[in-house]
Amino acid sequence: MIDTIHAVQTPEGVDLALPVAGPVPRALAYAIDLVIQSVGLSSVQTILFSAGQSGFAVGLYLIAGFLANWFYPVLFEVLSHGQTPGKRILGIRVVHENGTPVGWSASVLRNFLMVADFLPVLYLAGITSMCIDASFRRLGDLAAGTLVVHAERPSRRLRKREVEIAERPVPPPVPLTLDEQGAVIAFAERAPYLSNARAAELAAIPAALTGADEPRARLLSIAAWLLGRPA
Repeated sequence: MIDTIHAVQTPEGVDLALPVAGPVPRALAYAIDLVIQSVGLSSVQTILFSAGQSGFAVGLYLIAGFLANWFYPVLFEVLSHGQTPGKRILGIRVVHENGTPVGWSASVLRNFLMVADFLPVLYLAGITSMCIDASFRRLGDLAAGTLVVHAERPSRRLRKREVEIAERPVPPPVPLTLDEQGAVIAFAERAPYLSNARAAELAAIPAALTGADEPRARLLSIAAWLLGRPA
């Protein structure tokens, strides 16, 4: 598979590398989704026409076909973390160019413009755009500001043993919500890639946790406690 990296810098000054999905996994995911849509529409057709073909049944079938063709990918991309069933099977997802989850307007635009990608024949415009663009974006992606990237594999997600913290575990001075606990652990994960000055600057933001002295070490100690490290 042909893939590349799309670099994004977060507001914290951390460079993120988004592994962009190439044409092969995207084509396979599209084929899987097409099969799922076809099976679904065939089932709808069987149910509607089981009692005899009528104008009402034909109308419902045409509406179902319209919704499946145009809104099937939109609903899954927005409500299922950027993944249609085909994309989930292939381990890819749609995101904004800055790595944030795709929204309604962007998903609608990128999918409705797929018609332009099919022009003049056999998806020629879309393939040409993907071959020219460094991040393999088709016309719909360029217009909507989206990317198709490889989803984070479970084996690569944050695990307790993957964060090396030298500081002694210290419980937080105040109770933390789950989101706050996640933010502290995320800081510990990113800290090795930050300069000492930048890490200290970020660690000083939650002053209620870190205090005035050695905020970086203090926050890492709390992260170690949250991760269950032995004292």
